[in-house]
Amino acid sequence: MSATQSEKAARLRALHERPGAFVIPNVWDGASARVMAGLGFEAVATSSSACAATLGRLDGQITREEALAHARNIVAACALPVSADLEQGFGDAPAVVAETIRQAAAAGLVGGSIEDASGNSQAPIYDFELAVERVAAAVEAARKLALPFTLTARTENYLHGRPDLEDTVRRLQAFERAGADVLFAPGLPDLAAVRTVCSALKKPVNFMVGIRGRSFSVGELADAGVRRISLSTSLYRAAITGLYAAAREVRDSGTFGYLETIMSGKDLAAFLL
Repeated sequence: MSATQSEKAARLRALHERPGAFVIPNVWDGASARVMAGLGFEAVATSSSACAATLGRLDGQITREEALAHARNIVAACALPVSADLEQGFGDAPAVVAETIRQAAAAGLVGGSIEDASGNSQAPIYDFELAVERVAAAVEAARKLALPFTLTARTENYLHGRPDLEDTVRRLQAFERAGADVLFAPGLPDLAAVRTVCSALKKPVNFMVGIRGRSFSVGELADAGVRRISLSTSLYRAAITGLYAAAREVRDSGTFGYLETIMSGKDLAAFLL
């Protein structure tokens, strides 16, 4: 029997409560989600950047409707709990963020993240007070759902030219007080910064793997106090790298050597049964 949405929500919450760290891979379609499930991962997440890329766009150029349609496809294809990258909630106002959480749950999602990056190049990070209000609104909406929706609150300082660890911790602590279930600061520069963030918080911390020189092993991150490890767009970029290399071989050499190393149709089909 397939699990209900509430059962999936409870499974995702339980992953954060057990000792050690777990990896939640970011997928971009039904096939990638089914492969992750077949490999034994216990939950998956979407990636706003990968979602946008599947539509031929850059991160930040998709609508809420497009993001949720993308998420619904993954939920339908996969028996695992699915958490979504909901960007900044697709609007500045706390009320818009709250509505995004309600619609995310209606799409079958059991978790989602809200970030404090505004999408405005002139003021890329929301002011502290507004950032906290937005998280509080998301928390309130999540708590009114009939399932234990796991809300992740993100501060994007390090991705927007603001490498201020003190302010990053201050924001995460405020998000924690506002009721966020998981805290997340993508782009932390080293394990020392990761330890500082984890030691400053009581709730689980997510670390994003995907930046060269700023990605560490599961063991190192677990030792630093990380509970959840997401993979950002790295798996999608790995897939596109394979596509790029194979297509260049055909274009430049007129050969098809890539056929000797790729997964067979039969092996792929085994994940899709």
